[in-house]
Amino acid sequence: MPSQKILEMKKQQVADLKEKVANSVAGVLVDYRGISAGDDTKLRKELREAGVDYMVVKNTLLHRVFEGTDLSELDSLLEGTTALAISTDDYTAAARILGNYAENNESFALKGGFLDGKVIDLDTVNSLAKLPTKEVLLATVCNALNAPIAAFARVLNAVAEKDGEAAPEAPAEEAAE
Repeated sequence: MPSQKILEMKKQQVADLKEKVANSVAGVLVDYRGISAGDDTKLRKELREAGVDYMVVKNTLLHRVFEGTDLSELDSLLEGTTALAISTDDYTAAARILGNYAENNESFALKGGFLDGKVIDLDTVNSLAKLPTKEVLLATVCNALNAPIAAFARVLNAVAEKDGEAAPEAPAEEAAE
């Protein structure tokens, strides 16, 4: 039987993780079986640079974290090896990075996830994984807004050039008189 000190430590881990999950906008559960230490290090680095917390968590601890919340449906995914990736500000980063990794590694698999405290299915996680980054989306919107203005400027420039060609220039001889 575990000592009181170990039980208190586990309760604190559950409380800390529950707070992290509650403060996150998105999370993804993965089965990380078969990942090498080198690949795991690269994956963790990429996730960290994107502002995503990635941790391997015992299923029993995650069960306690999800218990009594809207995320309790995720209990059915808590089999085998489980890692949790959560983000506090980017809805797609965890799904995108882990989804890309899962495409190239058959033994690594997405299980499911959540957005804004609501459970999402694997298809939704895969859809999120295919979305471009926030910066790319913003650039696309800016280009879409900028395109009509740029086209209008080109039309004005073409009209101005055409008007400049249409105006007869005085012959050099007349200008000399």
